[in-house]
Order: sequence, then structure tokens, then C-alpha cells
Amino acid sequence: MLEWLMALPVWIQALFATLFTWCMTALGAAFVFISDKFNARALNLMQGTSAGIMVAASFFSLLLPAKERLEQSGALYMAAVLSIGFLAGCAFILLSDIAMSRMKLFAQDNMRSGALACFAITLHNIPEGFAVGVAFGSLTGGSFSAWIAAAMLAVGIGIQNFPEGLCVSVPLRKQGFSIGKAFFFGQFSGFVEVIAGVIGAVAVGLISTLLPWALAFSAGAMIAVSCAELIPTSVRDGKYVAVAGVSFGFALMMFLDVLLG
Repeated sequence: MLEWLMALPVWIQALFATLFTWCMTALGAAFVFISDKFNARALNLMQGTSAGIMVAASFFSLLLPAKERLEQSGALYMAAVLSIGFLAGCAFILLSDIAMSRMKLFAQDNMRSGALACFAITLHNIPEGFAVGVAFGSLTGGSFSAWIAAAMLAVGIGIQNFPEGLCVSVPLRKQGFSIGKAFFFGQFSGFVEVIAGVIGAVAVGLISTLLPWALAFSAGAMIAVSCAELIPTSVRDGKYVAVAGVSFGFALMMFLDVLLG
């Protein structure tokens, strides 16, 4: 079975790998189908957990991998890429918030908040898909150990995507979206990994150069949404529950990232 998979074109291997990560996102998003059984306090706890997951993912899944890819480029270049990319991501979310506040479709604060959270997670998943695609696209000589490393990267990202799917769907449900729409946007936030993964495998050289910028940009976007929308909303509804949720979400994502390398 492994020999057959390794013999496939690298873009098909990346396709299979990112389909797995997308399915894990959909499983997390499916949690919204039982969210009506929870009271407002429980939903608030999950929204705080979502914020903690996003903050942790920004550091462990995005900024640290970007830093590792830039270690041979010099400290000044590394600092510039991480700082500029991060600030650009923050500015992008703030400008998006301003733009959406002037659109009738997003006139209500809860609709805008949910859209921003979904947008940030989707942005975060694009460089993750690139990373998987680049890992498979870089395979040469049929190295079994390199293939296992690429596969484990996909497994690790897939496991992390489970709480991220919940991170999108549950807050959207709390903010008034129907169960079907909340699930759709939750799973769709992970589907972009499939597209990005195939592109990454095909254009491995170019994507390898741009990946640190994309990682830092996505980290800034997620931090901006967490600080501007998710955390203030959950604290307003009850600070002790919110702090517990944020702490648990951060610890969960940190545990997964450290455990899965």
C-alpha cells in the first residue's frame, strides 16, 4: 500500500494528504450539530476556547515554523519577514473589519465578528496547506523517511484542524447562524488546504520562498481576530468562564503541536 502511494505523482499525494486534513476540520465543525444542547455559559466557554486555540496556533503552528524556515537567512531578514508579515496580517483584518462595517450584509456586530473569525481561520489554513504540499513536492529519490515525515506533517495538521473546525462553527452558531450554515463555513475553512496543498506540490520552489511570509501574515490575522472579537465577546459574557476557555484552548493546541512536532 505504501509503495503504491509513494509511486503516485507528488501532487496526488498532496491531494490525498490535504483531503485528510479537510475531513478533520469537518469533523470538528460537525460539533455544532449538538451545540443547541449546551446553555449560553457552555457556548461562551467554547468561544473562549476558540480564542485560545487561535492564539496558540498563531505561535506554534505559524510563527515558529516560519522562523525555522528563515534560520539560514540571517537574523535581520528573519526579523523583518516575521514582523512585516505579522503586522500586515493584523492590518488586513482591521481594514477588513472597517470595510465590512460599512456593508449592509455585515452591519450587525455579531455577523461581522463571525465573518472575521471564519476569515482568519481560512487564511491560517492556506499556508498550512502550502506546507503539506511543499513537503510532498520536495520528495526526491523515493526516500521512505522523507515520505513518512511529510505524511506525519499532514497527520499533525489534521489533528490540529479538529478543534479549529469547532473554532469556526460554534462561534458562528452562537452569533445567530443556522446550524447548517455554521457547519458549512466551519468545514469550508479547511477545504482551502486542499487547493493550497496541490498548488504547493506543483510550485514547490516558489511556495517555499513565500511560505514564511504567508505564515507570519496568517498569524497576525488570527491574533487580531482573537484580540478584537473573540476574547472581548467571551469576557463580556463572563470573565471567569472566558479565561478558563482561553487557557484550555491555548494549552490544548500547545500540547498537540509539541506532541506532534
